[in-house]
Formats: sequence, C-alpha cells, structure tokens
Amino acid sequence: MLSCNICGETVTSEPDMKAHLLIVHMENEVTCPFCKLSGVNYDEMCFHIETAHFEQNELEKNFERINTVQYGTSNSRKDSTLQCRMEVNSSIHSACASNHPKISAQGPPNNGILKHKDFYSENLTESRKFLKSKEKQPDRTKIKGSIYEAMYSPPECPFCGKIEGCSQDMETHVKTEHADLLDTPLEDCNQPLYDCPMCGLICTNYHILQEHVDLHLEESSFGQGMDRVQCSRDLELAQQLQQEEDRKRRSEESRQEMEEFQNLQRQYGLNNSGGYKQQQLRNMEIEVNRGKMHPSEFHRRKADMMESLAIGIDDGKTKTSGIMEALYRYYQNAATDVRRVWLSTVVDHFQSSYGDKGWGCGYRNFQMLLSSLLQNDAYDDCLKGMSVPCIPKIQSMIEDAWKEGFDPQGASQLNNRLQGTKAWIGACEVYTLLTSLRIKCRIIDFHKSTGPLGTHPRLFEWILSYYSSEREGSPKVLFTSKPPIYLQHQGHSQTVVGIEERKNRTLCLLVFDPGCPSREMQKLLKQDMEASSVKQLRKFVGNLKHKQYQIVAVEGVLSSEEKIARRQASQVFTAEKIP
Repeated sequence: MLSCNICGETVTSEPDMKAHLLIVHMENEVTCPFCKLSGVNYDEMCFHIETAHFEQNELEKNFERINTVQYGTSNSRKDSTLQCRMEVNSSIHSACASNHPKISAQGPPNNGILKHKDFYSENLTESRKFLKSKEKQPDRTKIKGSIYEAMYSPPECPFCGKIEGCSQDMETHVKTEHADLLDTPLEDCNQPLYDCPMCGLICTNYHILQEHVDLHLEESSFGQGMDRVQCSRDLELAQQLQQEEDRKRRSEESRQEMEEFQNLQRQYGLNNSGGYKQQQLRNMEIEVNRGKMHPSEFHRRKADMMESLAIGIDDGKTKTSGIMEALYRYYQNAATDVRRVWLSTVVDHFQSSYGDKGWGCGYRNFQMLLSSLLQNDAYDDCLKGMSVPCIPKIQSMIEDAWKEGFDPQGASQLNNRLQGTKAWIGACEVYTLLTSLRIKCRIIDFHKSTGPLGTHPRLFEWILSYYSSEREGSPKVLFTSKPPIYLQHQGHSQTVVGIEERKNRTLCLLVFDPGCPSREMQKLLKQDMEASSVKQLRKFVGNLKHKQYQIVAVEGVLSSEEKIARRQASQVFTAEKIP
C-alpha cells in the first residue's frame, strides 16, 4: 500500500499513485488539503505543508521527486519526464477501472485515449511555462511571513463549512464525517454508460449490455421453462390422482352394485341355491336335527314329495278346503255389522311349505285361483283333465308359455328359467300362464295411491264393481260366479275371495294369505265360527298402504285367435293403469 505524501490518500500500486498525483495535485490548482491555502506555487505549498502542518523531514525529498517528475528543468530529463507522463497517462485508465464501481472490465474507447493525450500535452506546455517562471521565484524565506499568516487562520471544512481549531482536528473531522465523500470514485471518463433495465448494472458498451440482458432473458426463459415443466408435472400428478380416485370410486360402485345384485338374486331366488326340492329336504333335515320331526316322518314326507314331483301334481298337504261354504254360513247367521257381502266361487287355501317358504307366495296364489277355476264348469274346456299342479310343475308351465312367445321381456329378466330356482313370480307371470291356458284375464295396475295417507280406495271400488256386477238387489250374502282375484304388491301376494260392505258404507276385502298356517284356516271350518277367526281374512282400506298394487282378474275363456292376439300384444307388455 502506498500513501500520498501531500494529502495522505492511500492507493494500492505505483501506477495508481502516479494517476493520483497527476489528477489531484497537478491538473488542479494547488491548494493545501488541511487549511485550504491557495494562490501559491508548488514549492511554496510544499514549504507551507512542511512547516505549518508538522510533516516529516522526508517529505521534502518526496516533494523534490514530485517536482522533478512534474516540472523537470534540464533538457536531458525532458524525454524521461514525457515518458513518465505517458506512464501516468497509461495508468489513469487502470486507476479509474479499479476505483470506479460503475465501470466494467471493458476498456475505455479509443476516443477517450485521444482526449487524455490532448489533456496531458496541454499540461506539459503549462509545466514548461512554469519552469521559466521558476527562475524568477523569490526566496522561500521571503514569503515565510505571509505563509505563517495564512497558516494561523483557522481551517474550515470544505464540505460543511465547519471551522476547527487546528488542522489535526479538521483532518479528523473530514475523515470521520465526510468519509463517504472522500471515497466517492472519480468520474473523469466521458464515455456513455448503459444501465441494465433488469438489474441496474452499469455497462460501458452497448453490445456488452445487450449480451448481459440476453443472459437475463435466457435465465428468465429457462425459469419459465422449468415452471412449465413443474406445472406439467403437477398437472400429470393431479390427473393421476384423479384417475386413481375415479378408479377407486368405480370399483366401489361396482362392488356395491354386485352386492345389491346378489342380494336381489338371493331375495328373488336367482342365486343358484337350489329350488323347491332342495329347500324342502334341507328344511326337513333341520326339523329332524331340532327334534321337531321324527326321522320316520322325514322319510315319509320325502317319499310323498318325490311322488308329487314325479307326477307334477300338488300333494295337497297344505290345502284347506270348505272355507268358502263356512263363510257363507257365518254371514247368514252372524256378522250383524255387515250390510252386504259378495263371495267368489269356491276356493281352496294353499299354505306355503318347507319347500317354498319365503318365495312361493305367487305359486300358492296361482294354485288357489286355479282350484276355483277347476270347480267352475265354464272353464272345463280349457282345463280339461288338469289338477292343481305342484310348484315345480307351475314353473315348467310358465317356461312353456315363454317358449310359445309370451312376455319375452319378463322371460329375459328371469333368464328364461324357473325350474330348479327360487325365483319369485308376480302378476305378469300369472297373467302369462293363464293366457297360455286360454283363460281370459286382465291385469290392472293401481300405480299410485288414490286416497289420503297413501290408501287405495279406487282399488276397493273396482273389486266391488267386479263382484257386484251380476245382480242388483241381491241378498245379504251372495255366492257369485266370479273367480277370486290375484292381488300383488311389493314383496308379497294374496288372493281376494270376496268383499264386505259395512253398515257404515265402508268396504272390506276378504283375502286368503298363503302365509297363514293351515291350522288357523281350519278354525274357520267350525260350526261356531268366531268373529276373531274371520278377522284374519279382513283387509280394510287403511290396511293397504303399499305404493303400488296389481291385480289379475279372470273374465272368461279365450278363443284360439284371441290367444294368438294376446300373445302378440305381450311382446311389449302393458297393463291397464288406474288412475
């Protein structure tokens, strides 16, 4: 590190010191850096600094060297002086570049160098003039008085105007209070500067600025590209998560649908768990294991079942006959709260058994309806030689009707197969079977309630009209020639065998339920039938509150042509709707 003997400035190299001396102490007016004394020549200023500011004795030699460098007096030293000045000139740019934070590594343009050359040529001319005047320079001792007068004037701060008592205090003040101004870089370069619009960096060349900005743009483009890549990855991840969520949801929905479908198959007997025969044997074995059936009874019933299945005729073990005649007698002699009653033709009651418990109500109600038709001479032509079939035989008869072309949609829903299954049947299958036997019937759909609280008074009115259409002014109890009515609702079916008109003008249906045990039905056969026994047959308007009811009502016999027409009409099965 080198220190200026005049002002104390510290620089890092000798070229920087030469630039400092030339710019600060040679080109400008000579001014004392401590007390601002001016108007004297260089030698006088050196003497002033040496005497007034207590500089070391070695400063004289340094000033003499500077005097020689700047104002050389002999011709032999002119060339060396000029060479020295050129060295200083060449070092100016290095000093500027190292001390000016705004100037990049790019060197100054050529026109700047020319300006510096002109500048130092003028300076050399001034120096030569100074050499001539130096010969006439007065003796130093003659001007000591004037210098001392200037010396003892209190120094004033050139930056803020503050006055200190001595030069040391002023030096301390300047270095402490105005250090930022002393460190302000030189700005002697006249070349244009270019600010980077993105980061504020100062560039001395337009092309360098353009390259610098291009780097910014490339970095920005790269960042945007990385952002796009990241966004693409985020989008891909979101899509994968969504696809996984959709897959899980579809899997869960499929599982639930399969469970529901299996429950429906099990509920409607389509789960390949066996049919009437398998269930009959399994339930009888359970009864034997529980001790409720003797093994000998098991084998006897099994033999009877096998015989019934072989001939296709119901064994009659769940049948109860004579109930309609008992009801006729009851209404003749009792039931004082009943104004009138209409009864269907004779009907046998069939109870569900071990083999069809839980799913055979439709088959049992068909047996009841057919038992009435077999006892009605009007249907002998189409039912000649027929007996009440067992449940597997009924299943076979429905399959035969499907094969003839009846109700293909219903057949498809049941996989065109009933035998060996526990499949439920409803009003459509009963209608199909009766029509295939050339029995004329109607299927009517009471698809919504027609009364308060979800009741179906229109259903009662229709059944009353069905039974009372034959004769007006009839007695209290009337055996009509009308067959019973098949009545279906969700999950169960019954057989309507008559209707009461109460003295308060309300209507009450009389129904046979296959779920009612035979022992309860046999109580109706007693001579002293009690009203409580008839109660299990009665269904008032308030008892039927299912959303939908369907009935199958028999109206006569079909001709062969009518049968063909109805088979064709069943391709798109429709029912009469009320309302």
